[in-house]
Amino acid sequence: MYNAITVDVEEWFQVSRLRRRYRPEQWPKLESRVVENVSRVLVLFQEYQVQATFFIVGWVAERYPEIVYAIYEQGHEIASHGYQHQLVYEQSPAEFARDLRKSIDVLESIIDEPIKAFRAPSFSITSKTLWAFEILKENGIEVDSSVFPVKHDLYGQLACPSQFFKIQVPNKGFLTECPVATLTIWGKRFPIGGGGHLRAYPFRLIEEGIRALNAKQIPAVIYFHPWELDPFFPKVNTSIFSTILQHHGLYNTENKIRRLLNRFNFTSLRDLVKLSEIKDYWPTW
Repeated sequence: MYNAITVDVEEWFQVSRLRRRYRPEQWPKLESRVVENVSRVLVLFQEYQVQATFFIVGWVAERYPEIVYAIYEQGHEIASHGYQHQLVYEQSPAEFARDLRKSIDVLESIIDEPIKAFRAPSFSITSKTLWAFEILKENGIEVDSSVFPVKHDLYGQLACPSQFFKIQVPNKGFLTECPVATLTIWGKRFPIGGGGHLRAYPFRLIEEGIRALNAKQIPAVIYFHPWELDPFFPKVNTSIFSTILQHHGLYNTENKIRRLLNRFNFTSLRDLVKLSEIKDYWPTW
């Protein structure tokens, strides 16, 4: 059975927990490490002959189009992660539409192909921003992976299915939603899909979680950031909590990803959706 491996391409200083520390106007003055880190990810995927989906921040793509083209040339799916990595619920619908459109235009100008997949920064489509799905559909997005259905201070809280489902957009057809992997134990969902959870959890827990999903014929969507393979990016003078969340487990991230690639079959969301029979619809408008 196939699962999906996805990469959120952003700079180390663009993570949502640092959004008040580093504003977009400061970004050009900060040390960039994204080209080197993405190159490392591409070498890793090439070694294992794996195709992935790369959700790329438009700001990064505009400054380093060569990495977008390198990803594309190796057969991976190019998708949008917004232009300025802004949380959806901190934008108005009009602001979100402009940011989305700008990111799509930048990416399409580089690969000369339509962008059909999107992931909101920090999975920030919530119950208060369901209007975002209509805007996504209006801009040609067919597959979304903005839902991480767990309780978290930055995201989650949606009482939606935990496996692939369709979102009916009034008068516009539907989107396919691909939530990040969670495992339900005693009626409670636990995140096992990557990011900080991949770095913090014992590998055995992640492995057994994916096996449990696959045993039920449910594909797992896994994600990570290129900066998570880089233990040497600058440390930021911020809260102890945020520092731990961003830096914990960085030395082991690549090893954990290699072990996953050894044990499971992975592909892009683009190809996995084609292989999947999707029956659930949510929400009921």
